[in-house]
Amino acid sequence: MNKYANTFRYPLSALAVASSLLAGCSVTPTYKVPETPQPAAYKETPGEADKAAAGWTAAAPADTLERGPWWQLFGDPMLNQMAESIEVNNQNVAAAIASYAQARALVAEQRASLFPVVALNGSATRTGGGGDTQNASQYRANIGASWEPDLWGRLRAGVGNANASLQASAAELAAARLSAQGELATNYFSLRQTDAEKALLDATVEGYERVRQITQNRFDAGITAKSDLLQAQTQLASARIDQLTLARQRATLEHAIAVLLGKAAGDFTLAPADWKVSVPDVPTGVPSTLLQRRPDIAAAERRVAAANENIGIARSAYFPSLNLSGSIGYGAASAGGLFNASNNLWSLGVTAAQTLFDAGAIKARVSGAEAARDQAIASYRQTVLTAFADVENQLAATRTLAQQQDLRKVASEAADQVEVQLLNRYRAGQVSYSEVVTAQQTALSARRALVQAQVDRQTTAIALIQSLGGGWHAAAE
Repeated sequence: MNKYANTFRYPLSALAVASSLLAGCSVTPTYKVPETPQPAAYKETPGEADKAAAGWTAAAPADTLERGPWWQLFGDPMLNQMAESIEVNNQNVAAAIASYAQARALVAEQRASLFPVVALNGSATRTGGGGDTQNASQYRANIGASWEPDLWGRLRAGVGNANASLQASAAELAAARLSAQGELATNYFSLRQTDAEKALLDATVEGYERVRQITQNRFDAGITAKSDLLQAQTQLASARIDQLTLARQRATLEHAIAVLLGKAAGDFTLAPADWKVSVPDVPTGVPSTLLQRRPDIAAAERRVAAANENIGIARSAYFPSLNLSGSIGYGAASAGGLFNASNNLWSLGVTAAQTLFDAGAIKARVSGAEAARDQAIASYRQTVLTAFADVENQLAATRTLAQQQDLRKVASEAADQVEVQLLNRYRAGQVSYSEVVTAQQTALSARRALVQAQVDRQTTAIALIQSLGGGWHAAAE
């Protein structure tokens, strides 16, 4: 055995050394993260005067998020409970997890291509025929190996491409999780808003019913015209229609929450509860950290890296490929003599291939890979620009909505007072019923607008948190 091993040990060693020297060559372009516009600060961050006018307080320290996920900042136990189940039950997140597992498997497959392939083969045959033909047996056992040295970095580029794609998949998983959590929180607070509006309408309908009864009594006594009674009936019916509209909206939101939680809509019910109207202060940091926090930006940048590796794969086709193979085996007419030294067979081979003419096919593939990288760079820069715009939009909305809520509250309180005064004057016969109707409609609209302003502030805070990547910490390198 040693005799035959020595026969091909030195040529194989020489080839391995030569291959390792050539393996240092790579035709893949050196990767550099594409440059993107980065403002020094967010334009829409409110100044001190704006903060005071809007009732802003100093933002919580960044380390507060370390004590719990971002949705806990709203202080709603039901939201906390549902958000924590997103990771397990949401099917979009489950699909992203499966995609990430596929990317990990692809990395393992690409890494395996860097190592030799070893195969063991065995066979046993028996032949014979009629007449004087004698039966014969033949036994064979063979172990062989083949290896393609990565002379020009093609295989390493494949591994790099798979690794970059894996990292992009991880970022997409984080984006899917963040999207599902944000949608859940938005739908949940919108549902609580409908509950609050329904409570307003319930109280309003009771008031309209009392006014309608007063108007009925005045009409029966001949004090008011029938038109006043018809107006009261119309107003009451319209308010009841609004109650039904809210019931439909609530059912739709409840069904949407069920889907996000991975449950059948018919098996999920969210009982009415008090709405905690709290809006957390969100520290924005500086724009440069946004590039490290947002998963969609990270995914887009990793796609650029993967496209850059594809250029190296395409360029490697310009150069010859080399494949080393070797085998050692035994053959004998009986199983007992199979492994005798005299039955030893071995082989060692080297194959090389070089494309001489392909009518520009390789060049076209390289050009296509370079164009794909340029496309990925443009997509990455567009993602960054969109991300900055998202943050600016939510910062502007946060500032203006805080001011609007204060004004809505003033308007609602004033409209309530007008409604009470006109209703008292109507009972005294000093004003027409049409003035009462107008005042009541204005007051109801002002109350509902205040509720809408409150939920708008909460959903805008959610959108700002999502625009900032779901937190206040840059990802670890």
